[in-house]
Amino acid sequence: MRKYETLYVLQPTLDEEAVKALVERFSTLITEQGGQVEKIDQWGKRKLAYPIKDFREGYYVLMNFSADADTPQELERVYKITDDVIRYLIIREDE
Repeated sequence: MRKYETLYVLQPTLDEEAVKALVERFSTLITEQGGQVEKIDQWGKRKLAYPIKDFREGYYVLMNFSADADTPQELERVYKITDDVIRYLIIREDE
């Protein structure tokens, strides 16, 4: 298993329940694929460097996980089809 780190930015208009549901959805997706979520760090609302989809701020979530090589591809696919995600980044951590 490889170690990964993902940072995604959610729409700032979401309420607490919706944010919690999305964080749970993404972490469940990783565990269903055979991975393991190591840490979830919710940074909260922060100002964006530039407007994205007419939003000036976003809700940031950082997640560290271990998984097989095809799990990040599936996670990226789900990020793309989720309208509430305005930006995301998945990177593999060095050993």
